[in-house]
Amino acid sequence: MIRILTLVTVIALAACSGSAPGSNERTVTAVIATEAGDITVELYPDRAPLSVANFIAHAEAGHFDGASFYRTVRADNDRPEARIDVIQGGVDFDGLPGAVPIAHERTDETGLTHRRGAISMARDAPGTASTEFFIVIHDSVILDAGPGGRHPDGEGFAVFGYVTDGMDVAEAIWSAPTGGADAPEGYAAQWLDPAVGIRSVVVENGGR
Repeated sequence: MIRILTLVTVIALAACSGSAPGSNERTVTAVIATEAGDITVELYPDRAPLSVANFIAHAEAGHFDGASFYRTVRADNDRPEARIDVIQGGVDFDGLPGAVPIAHERTDETGLTHRRGAISMARDAPGTASTEFFIVIHDSVILDAGPGGRHPDGEGFAVFGYVTDGMDVAEAIWSAPTGGADAPEGYAAQWLDPAVGIRSVVVENGGR
């Protein structure tokens, strides 16, 4: 049964995390187990508390079990004037129905940038992110907040952690074939065919 998260749950989880050895900055480790292998991410609740808490909450609710990486953006399918290199995944391109969206956490406030290995929230307008996320394959700082960014609203996207192991897995997904027949209109060139299944997302420390 799908358990829809409340905003209270997400805010409460924002205070939960483990401590990085030898550092005052808290971190949370999570493993994204995919059909192509595991991707380990280190999350930063002190810098992006709402995004981290949201990700943990959906992971613990099992919403990512059976989800997928379904989109890849790269040179052969992206617009050249604002190119990025990312893979996008989660429950569904439109997000989990009924999921509570979270407030947007700008990169110029968190200090986290879209360099290689960043994990960041996918969104439409600011404040609409819920279950969808992406991983940066090559530095794509055009996704950061500020003028001249890829998104015309200048708000950028919300980085909340970085890959610490499994970038080879992320790169393999990024390089996989596209052209999926189930792609939303206009996205066929970026739609993985087939999608790469996410078996689970396991929080190894810092969860409830």
